[in-house]
Amino acid sequence: MRGKFVTFEGCEGSGKSTQLRLLGEYLKESGADFLMTREPGGSAVSEEIREIILNPSNTEMCAECEALLYAAARIQHLKEIVEPALAAGKLVICDRYVDSSFAYQGAARGLGAEFIEDINSFALKNYPPDLTVFLDISPTAAFERKHGADKNDRIEALGLEFHEKVYKGYKSLLQKYPRIAAVDCGGTKYRTAENIKNLLRAKAIIK
Repeated sequence: MRGKFVTFEGCEGSGKSTQLRLLGEYLKESGADFLMTREPGGSAVSEEIREIILNPSNTEMCAECEALLYAAARIQHLKEIVEPALAAGKLVICDRYVDSSFAYQGAARGLGAEFIEDINSFALKNYPPDLTVFLDISPTAAFERKHGADKNDRIEALGLEFHEKVYKGYKSLLQKYPRIAAVDCGGTKYRTAENIKNLLRAKAIIK
């Protein structure tokens, strides 16, 4: 039986790393056959592309180049890492996926949904997520919680106005794609973790 593909999305500082760690600990304890991975990255080639994308020195990178680099890293990651795991029946949990491109490059960068759909057609056609978990917290609240942006991350350091556009982009995706479910993460990390597990159970992803 083919495995399930679950993606996690959220603005910078939404707590994705913490929630994925807590979920991974739970899945390991429960004996689930799963793979935790991330975008951009997950494979050697994709990790190298990630370094280029996030390098704060690459200030001259245009929006189209940025979007295409994400798409290239995505295809390599899907072919090399995600597809074999799904074929083996594993539950694949991915930190970010194509919805990040819609929100960051499509909405915040102004490239539009059609451009993102075109360059990500391989991913959208062949690897649609079974569920996308959106950690719902505003950029203002998220940056306050983490005491500001990481200046060594080119994307994170783009400023609050940019990240507000990202947040609005995600909100529009919630209306467009029923597979995306918002989880309020304004409470404690443990309350959020329970909300995520309850959602995954309700969607028959975990027991």
